[in-house]
Amino acid sequence: MTRFGKSICLASTLALCAASAPAATPEADARSDVDGIVDAVVARYHLPGIAVGVIDDGKVVYTRAVGNLASGKPMDADTLFQIASNTKAMTSTLLARLVQQGKLRWDDPVTKYLPSFRMHDPWVTANMQIGDLLVHRSGLPEGAGDLMLWPTPNQFTPDDVVVGLQYLKPAYSFRSGYAYDNTLYIVAGQLAAAAGGAPYPELMRREIFEPMGMSRCRIGTWNRDEVGNVADRNVWRDGKYVLEAANEPIVHAQTMDAAGGVRCSLNDMLTWAKNWLVPTPQQLKWLSPEQRRKEWTSYTPMPISQRKRDWDGTLFYGYGYGWRIADVDGQMTVSHTGTLSGMYSAMTLLPLRKSGFVVLINADADHARSVLIETLTKHFTAPGKARSVASYADELEQADKQQRASHIPDTSSRKPATITELKAQLGVWRDPWFGEARICAQGDTVRFVSTKSPRMAGQVMRVGDKYLVHWDSDAVDVEAWLRLPEKSGGELHLAKVDPDADFSTDFEDLAFTRERGCE
Repeated sequence: MTRFGKSICLASTLALCAASAPAATPEADARSDVDGIVDAVVARYHLPGIAVGVIDDGKVVYTRAVGNLASGKPMDADTLFQIASNTKAMTSTLLARLVQQGKLRWDDPVTKYLPSFRMHDPWVTANMQIGDLLVHRSGLPEGAGDLMLWPTPNQFTPDDVVVGLQYLKPAYSFRSGYAYDNTLYIVAGQLAAAAGGAPYPELMRREIFEPMGMSRCRIGTWNRDEVGNVADRNVWRDGKYVLEAANEPIVHAQTMDAAGGVRCSLNDMLTWAKNWLVPTPQQLKWLSPEQRRKEWTSYTPMPISQRKRDWDGTLFYGYGYGWRIADVDGQMTVSHTGTLSGMYSAMTLLPLRKSGFVVLINADADHARSVLIETLTKHFTAPGKARSVASYADELEQADKQQRASHIPDTSSRKPATITELKAQLGVWRDPWFGEARICAQGDTVRFVSTKSPRMAGQVMRVGDKYLVHWDSDAVDVEAWLRLPEKSGGELHLAKVDPDADFSTDFEDLAFTRERGCE
């Protein structure tokens, strides 16, 4: 008998389940507890759509979907969500499959398969091993090069990422620290293609989706209309969620696919989770215990926040091959989250209990996800210590208010910059990895326009003696200071107006030099 029982009810059939259910049991009470958590989180954060699944002692004991598709049809356990960085464990497993097949070794140098690969330091280039691509200890700054991945659409390619890394200056010594990056997972995808003899999307389908029976998962180029039942993202704007429904049926391969491009359903993600918790003999042949241990070995210590210490009593936190490994209330957890604009995901596994859960949300939902992770984890690790959804949510909200008050500058006095005051800076500028950007007059205004990332375009504004770029598109939701050269021939830099904004907006890694005037 498992803690969560064995019945499975989708949102669309909850009334029928309730009507036909027998008298309350401990298992029914546990299901009711999870329903209560999901309901409370949906209500607190006004979530447009969510799918949650729970595994206990190796069995799927709970699934639920709440919300509707853009068409008005209800979501269910087969609805496709973008899983974002939960893709990383799948990319790592793809490499593990190639290791198992003898097509590469974890300690092979990256340049053996990608001769054009370069890091800023030639010694790091020569010594970067395949395993190093996956564990966030390369020396790169946090989120380095992510402007080649987002916002989409853009004109960067995976090959651009491989070439561009050599221009990104390190923030610390190779293998001496931790800083999360996405770009080296793009390199990992390119390396897998080179070693596996097929494009990354084809390899993912052949080596991961098909053997696992994850029939709904998609990567690369595919047709939304043919697949059907696909969740669209919702972004937070002006105090509410705004649906951004896809306009075209064809989903195209993206530069960021190997780091965060997979879409899967709740049922598929639960299949993926069970493969790790209670693998069948066939699955152990598909991926050996040795390779599984490799993925779940901690290679890079991660910083432990005070909140994680307070909430979970965490003493150990490390990064493996596409997974985070930690202790929570004295129990081992293996997990990851996924974050894209309008799509959030989470998977948490408790291997020694053969238990865990999956959360998929089609909305900007950082705090909602954090509260769900905490309350659902506590069901397994410390039921007696569980706090209410409101308690966790209030704490996070209060921390946000304090952070905003102390970190974000007031830019309300902004006014359009004039052509006269920026006359000496007008022209075409180039960064070695990001490419060209134009700072040119348009009518009476001055505009910043990127060549390869067309959504990074906006009007230059003045705030006191500083300048910022007010982006045209809400897809770029972090404003940038425009730091002009201090002397003729100097470099032009950008920086986040909100220093605590998402690290993937890596403006600080840009260094533009002026090439010519505006045509």
